[in-house]
Amino acid sequence: MATFELDNEFVRKLAELLGETGLTEIEYAEGEKRIRLSRAAPAAAMVAAAPVAAPVATAPVAAPVAAVPPAQHPGAVKSPMVGTAYMAPEPGAPAFVKVGDTVKVGQTLLIIEAMKVMNPIKAAKAGTVTQIQAGDAQPVEYGEVLLIIE
Repeated sequence: MATFELDNEFVRKLAELLGETGLTEIEYAEGEKRIRLSRAAPAAAMVAAAPVAAPVATAPVAAPVAAVPPAQHPGAVKSPMVGTAYMAPEPGAPAFVKVGDTVKVGQTLLIIEAMKVMNPIKAAKAGTVTQIQAGDAQPVEYGEVLLIIE
């Protein structure tokens, strides 16, 4: 097995790009060589979600629902990759799903474009779409909640 010479300047440039773009992970491959840089999501992003849930939690009836953040919800469909989410098969076409739709196992929910490849994201369980977190043509991170199926 050949040794892999690490270019420190290149790693620094990737780290700068990571910071400039706000991404949490970058992977670069050239032939057999592969490098992946990742960092923890900023704590501020997690704190920003708390004020949104706080007003809902003040209502006595909504308290049990608000107690489960989207990332912890058992019906959360999370992004398996970094890319751009598309809610429809092509511009101007109807969305694959919308809030209130009933979905079947294996049904396409949305597409994530990563490195010029369109990757369909399919339902792992049947149910009703109760929330859509991802925006059309918006970037998504690995592990980010795209939508919730109950």
